Amino acid sequence: MAIVRRNVWLVLLIVGIFAFSMGIAFLVQGITNSNWMSDAMRQEAVTLGLDESAIAEGDVVDSAPEAQNAGDIVREHRRGIAPTYNDLLAGGGFNATNPEHLSYAQALNMENYLYLAVMGFGVTQMLIASGAFMLVMGVGLGVTGLALRGRVS
Repeated sequence: MAIVRRNVWLVLLIVGIFAFSMGIAFLVQGITNSNWMSDAMRQEAVTLGLDESAIAEGDVVDSAPEAQNAGDIVREHRRGIAPTYNDLLAGGGFNATNPEHLSYAQALNMENYLYLAVMGFGVTQMLIASGAFMLVMGVGLGVTGLALRGRVS
């Protein structure tokens, strides 16, 4: 037990280095994935929900708030076709040659794409926040370990 007490500073330092390393990994993953999603969304060039001046400047939907707004607009339009998928089918099956069925399915696909982007941006924000927390904790544990070095008997 005395050996553990004497080396507690070393344990804190090692855990601090590990936490710091994991924090860097989380930050890199969060930032990389967020940038990838923004780039992928820019390639789709969706402008739904943006004002005319933003569109004139070349802006497209490429962030969580913009995707949320566009998804809500698509949902509203889709529900104008039919309140629910069940109502659309009216007891029958999906007919890909029916323009109403096809428009509904396309709207549902676009809505899902936009809401999935919102969720993806949320996950990347959690990764970034967790990474920042791990960096702070890693520094704190490492500094505490170094401060205890030679003081624990």
